[in-house]
Amino acid sequence: MQPVKDEIKTHHTFCRICESLCGLEINTQNNQVVAIKPNEDHVATDGFSCVKGLYQHEMYQSPDRLKYPLKRQKDGSYSRVSWKQAIQEIGNKVKKLHKEEGADAIGMYVGTAAGFSVLHPVFAQGFMTGLGSKSMYSSSTQDCSNKFAVSKLIYGFPFTLPFPDLDHTNCLIIVGANPIISKWSFLQVPNPSKKLKDLERRGGKLYIVDPRKTETAKVAGNHLFIRPSTDVFFYLSFLHELFNQNGVDDKFVQDHTLGIEAIKELAKNWSPEKTEEVTHIEAKALKQMVSDYIQADGAALYCSTGVNMGGNGSLAFWLQEVINAISGNLDRKGGTLVGKGVMDFIKFGVKNGILMRKDKSRIGGMTSVNDAFPGGIMADEILTPGKGQLKALFVTGGNPLITMPNSEKLKTALQKLELLVTLDIYQNETSSEAHYVLPCTDPLQRPDLPFIFPLMLGLQQKPYMQATKAVLEPVGEQRDESSIYLDLARASGMPLFGSKMAQAFFTGIQNYHTRKNKKDHPSLPQEALLNGLLRLTGQSSFKKMLKSKNGILVEEHKPGSFIPKRVMTTDKKVWLAPEVLLEKSNQLDKHFENEKSNAHRFKLITKRAVTSHNSWTHNIERMTSKGRTTNYAYLHPRDMQDMHIKELDLIDVRSETGCIRIAVKSLDTLMPKTIAVPHGWGHQHAKGLQHANKTAGVNVNILAADGPEKLDEISGMAHLTGIIVDVEAADGALQATWSGI
Repeated sequence: MQPVKDEIKTHHTFCRICESLCGLEINTQNNQVVAIKPNEDHVATDGFSCVKGLYQHEMYQSPDRLKYPLKRQKDGSYSRVSWKQAIQEIGNKVKKLHKEEGADAIGMYVGTAAGFSVLHPVFAQGFMTGLGSKSMYSSSTQDCSNKFAVSKLIYGFPFTLPFPDLDHTNCLIIVGANPIISKWSFLQVPNPSKKLKDLERRGGKLYIVDPRKTETAKVAGNHLFIRPSTDVFFYLSFLHELFNQNGVDDKFVQDHTLGIEAIKELAKNWSPEKTEEVTHIEAKALKQMVSDYIQADGAALYCSTGVNMGGNGSLAFWLQEVINAISGNLDRKGGTLVGKGVMDFIKFGVKNGILMRKDKSRIGGMTSVNDAFPGGIMADEILTPGKGQLKALFVTGGNPLITMPNSEKLKTALQKLELLVTLDIYQNETSSEAHYVLPCTDPLQRPDLPFIFPLMLGLQQKPYMQATKAVLEPVGEQRDESSIYLDLARASGMPLFGSKMAQAFFTGIQNYHTRKNKKDHPSLPQEALLNGLLRLTGQSSFKKMLKSKNGILVEEHKPGSFIPKRVMTTDKKVWLAPEVLLEKSNQLDKHFENEKSNAHRFKLITKRAVTSHNSWTHNIERMTSKGRTTNYAYLHPRDMQDMHIKELDLIDVRSETGCIRIAVKSLDTLMPKTIAVPHGWGHQHAKGLQHANKTAGVNVNILAADGPEKLDEISGMAHLTGIIVDVEAADGALQATWSGI
């Protein structure tokens, strides 16, 4: 007899894969998604969604989804255990290590997936605060912590993140970003293609500065090639020319900034003619760009990961913010704006010391950024004996063995831990080394609000609010992370947030919710917690917000609302020339000479496909079919001809850290002497990714260096793009352990 099928239900929700948060209509039946389409009536996303959002359910409904807690056995195999056993054994081990080794011997790595939820990162931090451990590590030190570190120095708070006023700017210069593929970063912009075309249609100037003529550059704008990892010299000559063309707003500078003389002194020797030698941007073209920027009624410079990960990401972003400020474009219509979410989180954060830690790491003396240390020192913190040596690690919503630099070394380090616990939806590469693997709910199985950037900071091109119920029920014994961390805190004998009152409160409402709803496992009332957050910040209730299935437009961003009221420096002025950044700029002459001496060598960059989001989507057969079963190295046809190699030949790519062997393809939109290798691949050792581990990709981060001496000392950023490499035809002698294959 055939089982009776439930009727198809339609849900209005939003995607939580990336910052676009596209509005979706999802049809479900028998607790399964049967179709996803864009919500054409959404107040902000207007019927836009990418292929990843429309087929995300194939990732969540994979046969590989974790359903039960797993424990590693002595022979390396994994067996199902109960939640009670897993929580109690983990708690006992944490108690023991905490007593014998101290709080900092227990660490946590927070991955990108954790950030696209409201409650997950809050309770994860609450668990670590309860332990009293400062050993937090974040995926942001792979791609964006330079912006946090610099913003703290010049604006007084790390989450002060100006963004382009896209609807009104008349000159936009995008450096090292490809929003058509990756969407926008630190700004919610659905359908970026339309926004950029609209800019041109109203007569605005658009420049794309990138080592590759990207998908974005093909859609709109004027493209200028730049030699990878020379962005800081581009910004220096731009700044030089801004002074030279009288593009400084003297009144704004005098009223709202400090340090202009130091900036003028820094820029004076970096003419476009000089920097052209290493950037390959012709002086004439750069001067015209600066002229267009100055003449525009509202202009903005914007950068993303291509700049952030280039080795001088902190200095480059600093100079960009200085240019936007002294030209009078900061906090201006058509320039850059600073949003405000459901509360003034900037003032709240400074007042309560949130994200403002100033402590140093045990290894390398690296300053914490956003209350976390660089992921690039995590392996050394595990491998180096002494007080505070990492002995236990919780990995929550991340996969550092794919995303971190020098992943071979990190794998060795993880195998030395006395306790490795992962919270995820798959048993990925990192989970395949864990002692305990805890199955979590996915975005469609939880109620939510937009994550912290749009919710608390207003990082939205078109400000709105939306709430969503869970679209699906958990399967098996999947649980939400907030409930898991509450239980781990109890089992470890250390209360959540370091507060017995908080632990008792959350435990009480968890017990009540579990009994009332006849849950098989302890569960926090997530909707009630989200409602409490909304009510505390003066918003309408979660239930009322749910009634607006297409979202609710809120007050638009106001130019002039940031300066000086929300600048959090002690004198309410933008500090153009922090001492630590000026000191680091003293190394620029050395870097310039190094660029000249290595001009003949290849530089490595990354490349992303629309079907790929870091390492997340490679277990979806749809996303890795039709020739997408691996990553390739891309070279300019002229470089391939010079090397006497042809399409799909194997090449060896060597850095000072490692070597990979990979098949090559030609790409005529790539700058000569540049090699592009997509990241996020290399799943062959994942125990729980039955499709992805059959792909043939190579982990390019094997080529990136870790350790404090190889990181940006300002932000802790790893150097993941613009790495100098040697490229040659494979000779068959490369050891498999070096190849990453």
